[in-house]
Amino acid sequence: MRIEAFLRESPMFAVHCAARRFNALASQACAGDELSFREGLALAAIFFEAPQQIKPSQLAETFATSRGNISHSISSLEGKGLLQRKIDPKDARAYLLTLRPAGKKAAVRVIRAFDRMQQAFEDEVGKSALVDALKVIRLLGEVALSNGPA
Repeated sequence: MRIEAFLRESPMFAVHCAARRFNALASQACAGDELSFREGLALAAIFFEAPQQIKPSQLAETFATSRGNISHSISSLEGKGLLQRKIDPKDARAYLLTLRPAGKKAAVRVIRAFDRMQQAFEDEVGKSALVDALKVIRLLGEVALSNGPA
């Protein structure tokens, strides 16, 4: 097709295709625990912050997503018995998140899977090339954000 020449040179298309592949890979990594990628990230984040409890708004900010997306993930994780929400004693409008024992075990499995993926990327591409690629991807994201739709 004629558009193929454009697509070969389009960073936006390349990032889009890579993102779809990464989502599929991340879904496979979390599938054993029947988790979405975002749920796996949430478990990992809460695990790493323990014993400090975190708020859903902190997850939304850290993952650059909406509070609604995080709320959906938290509800799902809570329904699976992996975490619990408690009202923040300092702010009754907010919740604090804590992993349940099953959530800690799932978090460890997810973290292990994420580590294996990271190691595979580093082995295949090289650590310094991966660092450089991340810089370029983040810069492209900033350029896209500052330019907005035409």
